[in-house]
Amino acid sequence: MGDLLAEALRAGLVDGLHAAVAVRGGRTLLEHYGTGEDFTWGTPLGVVEFGPETLHDVRSVTKSVTALLYGIALGEGRVPHPEEPLLRQFRAYSDLATDPERTRLTIEHALTMSMGLKWREDVPYDSPANDEIAMELAPDRYRYVLERPIAEPPGRRWAYCGGATALLGRLIADGTGQPLPQYARAALFAPLGIHDFEWNVGADGVASAASGLRLTPRDLARIGELMLADGAWDGRRIVPADWIHTMLQPRLRTDWGTRYGYHWYLETMASHRLVAGMGNGGQRLVVLPDLDLTVAITAGNYDDPDHWRTPAALLEHVILPAAE
Repeated sequence: MGDLLAEALRAGLVDGLHAAVAVRGGRTLLEHYGTGEDFTWGTPLGVVEFGPETLHDVRSVTKSVTALLYGIALGEGRVPHPEEPLLRQFRAYSDLATDPERTRLTIEHALTMSMGLKWREDVPYDSPANDEIAMELAPDRYRYVLERPIAEPPGRRWAYCGGATALLGRLIADGTGQPLPQYARAALFAPLGIHDFEWNVGADGVASAASGLRLTPRDLARIGELMLADGAWDGRRIVPADWIHTMLQPRLRTDWGTRYGYHWYLETMASHRLVAGMGNGGQRLVVLPDLDLTVAITAGNYDDPDHWRTPAALLEHVILPAAE
């Protein structure tokens, strides 16, 4: 696999690749670290020499981790079921419940990003025209999301919305009585042996459930291994198995045709089922269940509309040829 990666690097197929870890059955098949310019949430870090202990933004892979945390909290009876009305959980915004269209929203609409709100994230993430950035700048991020104009009935269409994940993060924090990073450490990271992580917070001090997580590639891969094991790790149940199955049921299709579950993308690559968390810049957590394979990828192609090319090429030209 290392020779295939060297060829891909020489051919320029994986430009911007910072690190990659591939694990099958608990055995590491590939571990690569490069050097490159990096940022954390838009703050320049300069040129970084990446290594096993280097934390890296996973950007919107954070959304998929938040969905896992929701399932853990649900199994503990600390958050509402997905079919529950959304606004009922946010009683501070009871004025919004006078809108009958808005009262149709459920937690599942947030989990499937089908809230039907007017929301744009197709502009650069350094612009307040991007609704995720505007949400971070708003005095009340949750009101900002919940009062967005209704564009269409909920549940009809998938539309990318970091605000949906912010709402899930708030439900987890309210239900558990802990800030999201604190709950994540106790309920998910520590049981997996993940001790070093960061979670970026907004100006209001609230951790971004949509894009704030920083992990090492090795630890990101551990989350994928947990998925392959239906939520169990070293004989301990961490995530309810039924939540893993529910979360990965295809429910809608994205704008580019990929199926979508609860904050996870569901695809087929070279006839293999593929489950993925995806983040800006080329961040990926990829699980290929029939190959018993997990791949964690970090890259630096932030805000590049073609940022998907590097992880796709790595999978197509390096990982799959060596793993099949």
